[in-house]
Amino acid sequence: MGDTSTDEQTKAAGTRRILLAGPRSFCAGVERAIEIVERALRSHPGPIYVRKQIVHNISVVEDFTRRGVIFVEELDEVPNGSTVVFSAHGVSPAVREDAARRQLDVIDGTCPLVTKVHAKARRFAARGDTVVLIGHGGHEEVEGTLGEAPESIVLVETLEDVQNLEIPDPERASYLTQTTLAVDDTAEFIGALRQRFPLLHEPSSEDICYATTNRQHALGAIVDESELVLVVGSTNSSNSVRLVELSRRQGTPAYLIDSSKDIQPEWLDGVTTIGLTAGASAPPALVDEVVGALRELGPVSVEEREISRETTHFELPAAVRDLPDRAQ
Repeated sequence: MGDTSTDEQTKAAGTRRILLAGPRSFCAGVERAIEIVERALRSHPGPIYVRKQIVHNISVVEDFTRRGVIFVEELDEVPNGSTVVFSAHGVSPAVREDAARRQLDVIDGTCPLVTKVHAKARRFAARGDTVVLIGHGGHEEVEGTLGEAPESIVLVETLEDVQNLEIPDPERASYLTQTTLAVDDTAEFIGALRQRFPLLHEPSSEDICYATTNRQHALGAIVDESELVLVVGSTNSSNSVRLVELSRRQGTPAYLIDSSKDIQPEWLDGVTTIGLTAGASAPPALVDEVVGALRELGPVSVEEREISRETTHFELPAAVRDLPDRAQ
């Protein structure tokens, strides 16, 4: 925790039970993206550039920055011919074309589940559909998906957007979703879309990724027992923010923290049971750090509540898988 007065520490002290939601922390797509940058660092002689944040976590970004990785907002900040990694959230075709024009050595860190959504967007648009994308404007994943067929895809962010939506041919409409949305909210959006457009075509499989769904279900299994929920994750992490919202909707106070330093003593006053989880882009070590900080305030018992075991693994792209390791 951050600097606190003696009075605040006294109020925050006490014996507590921590309920650890499982699964939590890194998902397969995040692990893959981080490993891509790790291997690029070891195998490329020049500086490694990353467009946007490789994953939405400040701790991960700061660690790579200390090790020489250069994060940029757009490709015009990358010198021609340099090595650039695309983040896990994906990019639009226009970005790929720009990279090719600039002769950049591209390593694609896009999560394979995001790549699937992009492929669906192209397929639905090619068959003449208006594609309704449920998501958050400005998020990199949404920008990348919109860029796959900008003339055919329309973004809806609120239920009011759905009510005001006009589609040229209601018989030729389909929908897609951002992969990191709240499951319950998305179901409500889909229901509203079906009411307005009964012939709406749906994707053959869900777009919300397994990790987002699992982390929401895992938190749901402990939230009613918890007096307070702490979610480790950064503010720009969509799936982390959704976890905070889920807890609050269930009536349990919840806070998003980047690390134990963000915990405020007044949150803990009178609290004996804390639910603890982490978004899919938050390192597991940060969860351990939070448990350690709570132990400093008094005796702590930790209960692991794992509702499922994740075994998903994504292959690395050949661009880094087959490169020699300069560190060896």
